[in-house]
Amino acid sequence: MEFRILGPVEARRNDERVVLSGTKIKTVLAALLLARGRVVSDTRLSHLLWGWNPPATVSAQIYTYISRLRMQLGDGVRIVRQLPGYTLETANARVDFLEFERLARLGAEAHTAGDLERADAHLRGALELWRGAALSNVTEHLADAELPRLEEARAGTTELRIEVDLALGRHRQLIPELTALVAEFPVRERMRAQLMKALYLCGRQADALMAYHEGRRVLAEELGVTPGAELAEVYQAVLAGETVVEPSAPAATARTVTPATLPPDIPDFTGREAELAELRRLLPPSGNRTWHARRFLLTGMPGSGKTALAVRAANECLEAFPDGQLYVNLRHQDGSPRSPRDVLVGLLRALGEPVGAAEPDLDELIRLYRTRTARRRLLILLDNAVSELQLSGLLPGAPEPAVLITSQTALGPIGGLHTLVLPPLSAAESLRMLATAVDSMRIEAEPEAAREIARHCAGLPLAVRIAATRLAGRPRSSLRRLADRLADPHSRLQELQVRGLSVPRSLEMSLRRLGHEDRELLLLLSGLERRVFSARSAARCLGFSASEVEERLESLVDEGLLAFSDEPGEPTYQLNSLLRLYVGTGGHLQEPAA
Repeated sequence: MEFRILGPVEARRNDERVVLSGTKIKTVLAALLLARGRVVSDTRLSHLLWGWNPPATVSAQIYTYISRLRMQLGDGVRIVRQLPGYTLETANARVDFLEFERLARLGAEAHTAGDLERADAHLRGALELWRGAALSNVTEHLADAELPRLEEARAGTTELRIEVDLALGRHRQLIPELTALVAEFPVRERMRAQLMKALYLCGRQADALMAYHEGRRVLAEELGVTPGAELAEVYQAVLAGETVVEPSAPAATARTVTPATLPPDIPDFTGREAELAELRRLLPPSGNRTWHARRFLLTGMPGSGKTALAVRAANECLEAFPDGQLYVNLRHQDGSPRSPRDVLVGLLRALGEPVGAAEPDLDELIRLYRTRTARRRLLILLDNAVSELQLSGLLPGAPEPAVLITSQTALGPIGGLHTLVLPPLSAAESLRMLATAVDSMRIEAEPEAAREIARHCAGLPLAVRIAATRLAGRPRSSLRRLADRLADPHSRLQELQVRGLSVPRSLEMSLRRLGHEDRELLLLLSGLERRVFSARSAARCLGFSASEVEERLESLVDEGLLAFSDEPGEPTYQLNSLLRLYVGTGGHLQEPAA
């Protein structure tokens, strides 16, 4: 639920407007919201609805308005009768003027701390909540009572935001806005002083002095006073040609942090030449200006080397991203997804933003993150993404940063996303990868055993790396011994585990989130004689309809657990031999229902 009073009073549920009929209903709602959970007495409601001339049936009419409001708002909020009046319990509803006050407070605190960019993000976020004149569809009695303090808060926040903009060197852009504000609020001395500063910083000293003399005349004619200390000080500084905006340095260190959080590259990285060349071509910006978001997705089955390829591509393009490189793993160690809020806190800290444990809500973190990444040539690597929903707040709003995403799962619609699907390595690529990590003399001495080891790794870079690690750790062991153990289906998966690397664990974490039907289908597919099959042939063998099987096969393709080939005549699917072995020999998939 969301309530808005910074403009016309309205309530929204699931981003759809709740119908509130009549000015009196909106007045009661606004009065209850402005009370911030305190009791609003019947006498107060009467005055806000009818002023000093309430009707004879005032109590009955207030009761009617409250009843209608309860019915229209539904169960999202509670309006409770507490003598001598009513109170509104908003629960987790969002109230725009409370959010405005929170952001304005954070902006003031950041300004005091000298963090101008953060202050600017908070203050602009606060002012963007205003949709026009507040309380524009309530009774004049409520507007007269509450509007002045809301407008004063808005004006004060605007003045502080302008002060921040001046310190950030945006004086040229401020002159039109300040000219309009001074015309609207001619006796607000701080706004006039800010207009004088902006004009003076643009080299328009005479115009700045004219603004001062006009202000002095208005103050004398309308209020009978002379300019206050701030306006007078700016006038003297302009006359003397002195500095009118003090530089603010405390936050400079935070703004110039160049993050470099990429994980270590694999020195003997081998294979994926075509995909690596494609990323080297697409990742760097073309020309001097980037106009479109550059977002890339690497997807493939578990163990296919998505992260290793992404890290290698990022390291080979470092010169194209002088403002830094960011890396974050979007999953916990157990495979569960990390919350976007935790991820954003880590990214902001890497960017030099002093975000604490009790910092702003998710929307504010997203605004701050997009402010910090705007106009910066950053490379952001988001590893192990779970879904497009998890990514929505992690994508920069500006086109300058490039985003490289890895995910086993095919993601939903993301604007400008370029997808690369990693197929299994060929036998030759697997052998070449094995040879880069094992003494070449051992490979030359037992070439056939080396080929068998590479073949039993089923094109998975993770499996090849584990086999190479095992061989490197046993320099006197023959390759034939490992080849024979991998040849045995009963010991193959057990052999493909070493020092924290594990093919079975990688497969298990990927299969854990599957539904029962998909797990059951995988178990059935592992028993098919053919390694490459069509939806029709699988349906015939399993006793299902072809359309039902095809839909479920496509779901497994989207999960990165089946390879798809659009062959002439009829598409085909293939289950990786290691995944087939893991599923067929048990794992956690053998359930009684299967």
